[in-house]
This record gives sequence, C-alpha cells and structure tokens, in this order.
Amino acid sequence: MSNPIVRITGLTRSFAQGGVTIDVLRGVDLVIEPGEIVALLGPSGSGKSTMLQAIGLLEGGFGGKIEIAGTDASRLGKDQRAAMRRDHIGFVYQFHHLLPDFNAIENVVLPQLVAGTRREEAEARARELLGALGLGQRLEHRPSQLSGGEQQRVAVARALANKPQLVLADEPTGNLDEATADRVFGQFLELVRGEGSAALVATHNERLGALMDRVARLHDGVLDQANGRD
Repeated sequence: MSNPIVRITGLTRSFAQGGVTIDVLRGVDLVIEPGEIVALLGPSGSGKSTMLQAIGLLEGGFGGKIEIAGTDASRLGKDQRAAMRRDHIGFVYQFHHLLPDFNAIENVVLPQLVAGTRREEAEARARELLGALGLGQRLEHRPSQLSGGEQQRVAVARALANKPQLVLADEPTGNLDEATADRVFGQFLELVRGEGSAALVATHNERLGALMDRVARLHDGVLDQANGRD
C-alpha cells in the first residue's frame, strides 16, 4: 500500500489581534492518499486558506506536524521547502495570478524551466495541458486577451505543469460566474484525475464539494471528515 501524499497531525495556527489570541486551526488532522481529491468545505473566514498555506509550506508559525510525500516538512529549511513546493505541489488560487507580459503557453512553460525542464519538453507539456483544457487556439494570447474562465484554465495548466503529486486549490472558480465556474471546475477535475494527482480544494460551494471523492469540513478551527461523497 502506498504512503499518503499528505499527513498532517495536530495542526494549529494562532494569531494575536488587538491583544487577543485567535485560534484559527485547533489540532487539525488530515490524511490524503495518492490520487484522492478532497473538498475542504467551510464558510469564509473558517481558516481554509490558512490550512492550505500550511500544507503548501507557504508560511511558518504553525504547530503540529506536516508530512508531504513521506517527508516531515516541519524539519525542512527554507530552500528545502521551496524545493518541496517546486517538485511536489501545484497551486491554483481564486485569482489566476498569471504573468501579464507573457502569453498562455509561456505562463505554463516558465515554472517548468525553473524546475530544470528543457524548453522543448516544457513547450510540449504546455501545449498538451492547454489543449486538454480547450485552449489550443489561445496559446499565443496574453492574459488581457483571455476571458476570466480562460485565464483560470491557464492557471490550472500552470499548476499541473511540473506533474505535482498534490494540487492545492483555494476557491479556484470563486471569481467566475456560475456557468463558467461549473465548466472550468469540471475540466479541472477531469485533468487532475487524468494526471493522477491528489488534490485538496478549498471551497464554500456545497455543490462543487459533492463532485469530489471526500468532504472535510472546517468549522471553528476543527476538521470534520466524511468517507465518500457527502
């Protein structure tokens, strides 16, 4: 049996505000198996983004233990954490954060070049991903020439460019209208499943949550989990 791609144990995070300590995460435990797509449901302000930042090794100040691909990330230095993000994790945010001066294919090629992929291979991979997302005719367009849905699909392709074992998505369609969100999210799920990546997707949308393999609900810093679709 393969090891979990994510195992977090007793994850805590507190913030001091106006002399008051706010406990955002209070001893969260979560295991994600390879290829499993988990919905992280909860209202705005429930700590979903904070939890993703912890698992994505984007911030310090967390208590507990975070294991990614069998490695205890809490013991890693800054450069090792950056390498872990580069080699194992892909990120999709609510806002696409594409580089405005580069076209669609360049936005997907660049993270591969940073990881040491040869340009020819990087371009082929980018064409493959963007084509799978229905953007084969939009490769040379810059973000300002793309619709919101198209921009977010480029962001999905970028997140998967380096074949991550884990994709972390924070309200990936939250900035889109409902029809576009449904279409983009369907393509996101299809592509992630096809790539064999695991994913943790933060959303407040119950309907989208029901499309994933399992639901974990974050409320008052505590995680409740369900086996199978909710």
